[in-house]
Amino acid sequence: MQRFAGVFDYKLSLSIFAFIFVAELPDKTALASLVLATRHRPLPVFIGAALALTIQSVIAVAAGGLFSLLPTKVVHIGAGLLFLVSAIFMWRRKEEANLDTRDSDQRGGFFRVLWIVFGVVFVAEWGDLTQIATAGFAARYHAPMTVFCAATAALWAVAALAVLVGNRAGKLLDPRVTQRIAAVLFAAVGIALLSGRL
Repeated sequence: MQRFAGVFDYKLSLSIFAFIFVAELPDKTALASLVLATRHRPLPVFIGAALALTIQSVIAVAAGGLFSLLPTKVVHIGAGLLFLVSAIFMWRRKEEANLDTRDSDQRGGFFRVLWIVFGVVFVAEWGDLTQIATAGFAARYHAPMTVFCAATAALWAVAALAVLVGNRAGKLLDPRVTQRIAAVLFAAVGIALLSGRL
């Protein structure tokens, strides 16, 4: 029992969960999940976001103190460009794309949405405050399992909340309105990343 307590610390996990949850709430990855959930079914959006966040947690924990080999500026420029390109595509989508894509039950559509969300969230999470914090916790406490589980659970909780809110908003608003709002929000995040404000 003592040995297991060294592998997983419940008090530490609650502290890490609380910190990561609060830090992730106003984050660009939560915003991306929320916006994408207004346009697509919630399940593939959540799975795509959760998968991306899980892999980013593994990377952060594994890296520990040696957090990332990529320079922060390069990561922010790449993420900023991805958000701007996404904004342009959202803004310019044709009329047929304004149909409610959440009602599509095709297998191909499910996986296409899942991978789009995965790509956006995975790139957006690089160099993020929560990823840096996760790496810091892993380096400080030398409890990789505790840090990974707590950080991932917090990220999943925020993603689920964002998807729930986005899905509700998508049902209440006209699809064309949500498309325009999504494009503007993605453009704003992209500009903020490129200018170093995020």
